[in-house]
Amino acid sequence: MVSRVGNWLPDDPKVLRKWVNKKVQQVKANPPVRSDVVKEFEDMVIADPQLYMLFNEMLAEVPAKYEKDPAGHPEIRDLNLLFDVFDSILLEAPSWDSSAQVGTPINAVLDWPMGTKAGFAAFLNPKVNQQFQKMLTTWAQFLVGKDSTHTLNTREGGWFSQTALNSPHMKDLVEDFGVDITKPAGGFLSWDAFFTREFLANRRRVAFPDDQNVIVSAAEATPFAVQRNVKLHDTFWLKGQSYSLDHMMNNDPRAEQFVGGTVYQAFLSADSYHRFHVPVSGQIVDKPAIVAGTYYSEPLLTGFSPDDGPATPDPGADEASQGYISAVATRAVVFIQADNPLIGLMAIILVGMAEVSSVEITMPPGKHFQKGEQLGMFHFGGSTHCLCFRPGVNLQFNFPDNIPGPDNTIQWPVNSALASLVVPTTAA
Repeated sequence: MVSRVGNWLPDDPKVLRKWVNKKVQQVKANPPVRSDVVKEFEDMVIADPQLYMLFNEMLAEVPAKYEKDPAGHPEIRDLNLLFDVFDSILLEAPSWDSSAQVGTPINAVLDWPMGTKAGFAAFLNPKVNQQFQKMLTTWAQFLVGKDSTHTLNTREGGWFSQTALNSPHMKDLVEDFGVDITKPAGGFLSWDAFFTREFLANRRRVAFPDDQNVIVSAAEATPFAVQRNVKLHDTFWLKGQSYSLDHMMNNDPRAEQFVGGTVYQAFLSADSYHRFHVPVSGQIVDKPAIVAGTYYSEPLLTGFSPDDGPATPDPGADEASQGYISAVATRAVVFIQADNPLIGLMAIILVGMAEVSSVEITMPPGKHFQKGEQLGMFHFGGSTHCLCFRPGVNLQFNFPDNIPGPDNTIQWPVNSALASLVVPTTAA
């Protein structure tokens, strides 16, 4: 069984089968009225010969061996049904299923098509990503409204159900966040307000606040990778997913300062804390760049046609491709000047994954902050992020070397001690 990074999709494909099958059956029984934003997307695909070919081919290219999606039910092979499913998703807030948590429902539907050559081409297309952005913006407008609270309750499928509260990341919901589940919608005005909830004071104390040689975790996140001696340009789409600084930082000339340095990447879970904090004391140098990018692109190496070796398509879509998406996905690039001169300039790359693509930076540029202060938040869920350090910043991370990776489930608490700066000793 393949582990799903961050619990965005269920670990058990049979569980996801039930969810997707239920969704498809609901749509077939009661097709939704085509919304303007989905109709615009559908019309664009049908009118553009290349996109029409790619979208039809990505539904047909899934090999016979994979004629069923990761959930085990027949793949969606019809374009009209695909857009019907998109429309139905825009009318609902994610629910907590007693047997399946699907934090990114569109991702679930596109799982196998993302692994095809046609899907690879389609989901890199700027016009397609512009339409996804419009569609997800429409969904976001629903998720910040009062009607989106329909899944914030104690009933089966609700986020406050006993099943939900028994899960690892939700079991301390009351103690950590002070949520009163006896109130309507737990007191939240929208589903997004619930997902961007804040910890109670002192629930995540800043580790070693006066020691500037200690870097704290920027998010409630699970370590994915640590790469040292990173390059300005590298093959981020091949095995190993080497970090490519120039692409990650959207061709910012400051990327050259990080060549030979270190990149740490970690991912947030679907049911966890979705705000991020500053890992060091200092200030944001200038206005963070919000980079338009992809939403459902994964490299060929995790699909049906890898450059070498047998095909091992990722049943979690882009979840095992986080190094890759750091260079191509929608993201925010934040440069921070640390107070500690041994750290100096560092960067945080806040990367959207699939539906989770909205990044809000709340810390203004030029304002001095202490490590552990809030920097911003991901809306509508969580995502992945990278901390980038220049060469000469020698970091000793506080987890074993075998911890980072797609199968890791150990979550590092926000504001806890992530790494320590190894300070060179001066000869007497």
